[in-house]
Amino acid sequence: MAARRRPTDAELAILRVLWAQGPSTVREVAEEMGREGAYTTVLKLLQIMTGKGLVRRDESARTHVYRAARSERATQRQLVRDLADRAFGGSAGRLAMQALAARKVSPQELAEIREWLAEQEGQREGA
Repeated sequence: MAARRRPTDAELAILRVLWAQGPSTVREVAEEMGREGAYTTVLKLLQIMTGKGLVRRDESARTHVYRAARSERATQRQLVRDLADRAFGGSAGRLAMQALAARKVSPQELAEIREWLAEQEGQREGA
């Protein structure tokens, strides 16, 4: 995802709706966001997002339907890679340590992190 394709905060809010609901019309997105009165704003954002390649538009029906061009996971990974490159000199470790230091981490999240780290260690030893 090139810098010009990086979603803004408003675009990410729309993407979250599309990831959760699946393909949706402008009206459905606006309603889910609680922005029914901002139909034209949501429409304009979706048009911009189409141009950036963030969403795809199905024009086969009278009402256009939009869907996310990339999965939530793929988008998150690209955003994390971008942040690691820009703010941490490409260091995933430094980014992870700062992320963990910035917010309280639940015991469940810590267990998931430990499990993931153990899997990574196992993959490296088996390689």
